[in-house]
Formats: sequence, C-alpha cells, structure tokens
Amino acid sequence: MHFDENTFGLDEARARNCGGRPEGIGVPFSKRFFDVAISALLLPVLALAALVLLMINPFFNRGSLMYYQRRMGRGGAPFRAFKFRTMKPAMALARGAYDALEQDRISRMGRVLRRLRIDELPQIINVLRREMSIIGPRPDLYDHACVYLDTVPGYAARQQMMPGISGYAQTEVGYVDGREGVKRKVAADLHYEMHASFRFDLWIAWRTLCVILARKGR
Repeated sequence: MHFDENTFGLDEARARNCGGRPEGIGVPFSKRFFDVAISALLLPVLALAALVLLMINPFFNRGSLMYYQRRMGRGGAPFRAFKFRTMKPAMALARGAYDALEQDRISRMGRVLRRLRIDELPQIINVLRREMSIIGPRPDLYDHACVYLDTVPGYAARQQMMPGISGYAQTEVGYVDGREGVKRKVAADLHYEMHASFRFDLWIAWRTLCVILARKGR
C-alpha cells in the first residue's frame, strides 16, 4: 500500500504540544497485557545481550554501552528512550529534522545491531515504565518532533498514540528521511490508529519478526 499525506484528507489544527503531558486516555487492557508479557519474556534476552555487548564493545564499538535520547511521547510529553549505542560519539546532535541519517557515524558493530534490531531491545524498559508500547508509532527525537508538529499534516494526531518499539510504519514503510518520507510515515501511523486492534498488533509483531529475519533494519 502506498502512503502519502493525502491518504486521509486530514485538515487538522496546528495544535503544537511541545512540552505537554499525555492526555488522560487509557490503554486497552489487552494491549497493556501484551506489552508487559512480551517485555517480561524479553528481559532475559536483554540481560544476555547487554552482557555480551559489554564484553565485546571495547574491541568493536568503543564507548558507552547504552545511549539515551530525548524523544517525544504521547501527547507531546518528553521521555528518555534507552538504546544500545550504535554510533560513534559526537559532541552534539548536528542532524536536522529532515536530514539523512549520518551513516558515517555508525560503527561496524552498530550496523549489525541495527539490522537485527537489537539496538532497540533496551526500550522494553520504557514499555514497563508506561512510556512506550511494543507496537505503536516510532518516537522521534524531541527537537525533530517539534518541527514535524509545525510542518507535517497529521503529526499532532499521531502524537496522541503511545509510541512503540515497532509499528506499522516501521514494517511497511521502513526507515525514511526528508519531508516526503516523514509524511508517508505519518500516513501509515494514522492508518494504524484508524484500524488499531489487538489482532492488528499481533500481525505487526509477526511482520516485525519477518523484517528482523530478513535483516532489513537500519
């Protein structure tokens, strides 16, 4: 399916919510149960991956094991997303909201972690803290998200969903950059919002496994 900003014909108000708090809309019990169950199953995998990476990082990916990024969560609320570090350290974030990924900064070990999506594993901590879900829109860097709120139709509506480790846009659109790419991602996320269900989440989880096995991560 092709996604673009006209898929839904949305004409939303530019309700900027940078620095806001999540609105008081609850998460369905089935979705929260799925989040906690999957996170609990993945905790031993996370511990093992962290142990292995701690031993080999000094040789293949020198620097800290973990990386923390300020992302925008539900309702515009900021939170710290946990990741295994995959890029060489930089003094400050130089990439703009619509700039391409800094491929030259990704370490050799980082490329492997990204392709297998292992770098996202620590985000199950965010799930257990109710900051993220297993399935939902990918949380963007906070500063970038503030730009998208002002420039991308539908982005504010997308931010009313709980962000996820994986999601419909991640599996069906993939990694994107540039204004048009972000618009296609948002259109896919809004498609997910319109058809959200436990069954749909299970399908996305299966598609995520397919992407991982095909090593299509970035």
